[in-house]
Amino acid sequence: MISLTPVLNDSINIPLYIQLYTYIKDSILNNDISPGERLPSLRALSKTLNLSLTTIELAYNQLLVEGYISSKPQSGYYVNDISSEVGKAFVIEDSKKEKIETSQPPSIESMPEPTYYDPANFDFLKWKKCINNVLNEYSHLLFQEGNPRGEAPLRYEISKYIYQSRGVRCSWEQVIIGAGTQQLLNLLCIILQKTGIDYVSFENPGYLPVRNIFKDRGFKMAAVPVDKDGIKIEMLPANIRSTVYVSPSNQFPTASVMPIARRYSLLDWAYGNNSIIIEDDYNSELIYYGRPVPSLQGLDTRGRVVYLGSFSSTLFPSIKISYMVLPSELNELFEEVLGGYTQTCSKAEQLTLALYMQKGYYQTNLKRLRKIYSQKIQLATSLINKHGKDKINILGNSSGLHMLLELKGNPNKNDTEMICAEARKQGLTLAPVLNYHEDENRSVIIFYYTRIPIEKMKEAIVSLIQIL
Repeated sequence: MISLTPVLNDSINIPLYIQLYTYIKDSILNNDISPGERLPSLRALSKTLNLSLTTIELAYNQLLVEGYISSKPQSGYYVNDISSEVGKAFVIEDSKKEKIETSQPPSIESMPEPTYYDPANFDFLKWKKCINNVLNEYSHLLFQEGNPRGEAPLRYEISKYIYQSRGVRCSWEQVIIGAGTQQLLNLLCIILQKTGIDYVSFENPGYLPVRNIFKDRGFKMAAVPVDKDGIKIEMLPANIRSTVYVSPSNQFPTASVMPIARRYSLLDWAYGNNSIIIEDDYNSELIYYGRPVPSLQGLDTRGRVVYLGSFSSTLFPSIKISYMVLPSELNELFEEVLGGYTQTCSKAEQLTLALYMQKGYYQTNLKRLRKIYSQKIQLATSLINKHGKDKINILGNSSGLHMLLELKGNPNKNDTEMICAEARKQGLTLAPVLNYHEDENRSVIIFYYTRIPIEKMKEAIVSLIQIL
């Protein structure tokens, strides 16, 4: 029988039985205790180390559970034969591991506050009223999983709203809810491939994250240029069943609006090629001059248009509730292809939004946003023209969420990206158009101004110009 002489410290936070267990385990792994050796009995080791029987028993039990030792009735505890080389390597590597120093655990209170945000952009009191209503009156509904297509009350409210505001013609059963546009597009890719479509065209410049989704799904892709009237239809594939992704009511990032003649031409292309149009109605509600142009979907008579919408820009950015309206043929395929799909969008938030729309709060907030954002874009335009006209040329300010700015002096791609990165450090949100347009020669950036409060707009614009 061997003798054990561990050095135990009862002033630290590690229990004594763990210290003893660790000492014996490491001795076994280092071959300081050979396989087959008999360990001291519980009482003998208790007396030798002046520890309680319970402490010794807890340590031995842990070694038993992990297989380092075994117990023989009426005989005692014996060291098992384990792979000594693996054990030694484990001990050596473990001793070499860098000690990880942990900082203060993260909490909501410790999260950094954004440099620029505008509380006037959203009335959280009305939202709180609706979510309290859900929790107090409809909490029983939260004990059931969400509908894969989305909650029926929200789908109904959306169908009403998009008909009244955008001329979209659909039943509420055609509306699918998802946690963001990108997630919905992943589902749509599966449905399109089921119909034999594996070719997609995009606007160039356009929204890059969408391209990555189709690329990851194995679609063949083509970038089609846009002009002041939107995508060039004559450059879309002919005699190939495919899909095209467009934002005709507020093209990103140029903010061009597709006129009615080209809309009908795009529909004719879809009919003639048995193809699908994906209409992303990006930011169509935030139009400051005149009425928003009716949707492309509302003109479609043969079920060729998939309509996409989102609430991120009209509620608050962190809410990820988007929707798509599927034509009847694709809507039937949804159940066949995605019957086992689990809804990823919060049921509580869906029901809250349904009440928010039902009570008219959404429309009220939208009117206020149009007024606030209109004031901001006018102020930002005036300040840039006053303080930065030698460095910046405004290419477009008709989008509801961003301005398109050309940097004079034509800095290269790396410089443009560095400028945007430095601006982000100052709390400004900029993105180079080079990220969206592979063939763009000019140095163009997208400047998102809406999160900046009116009273801080001059400070933000001056900061931007100083960076340039």
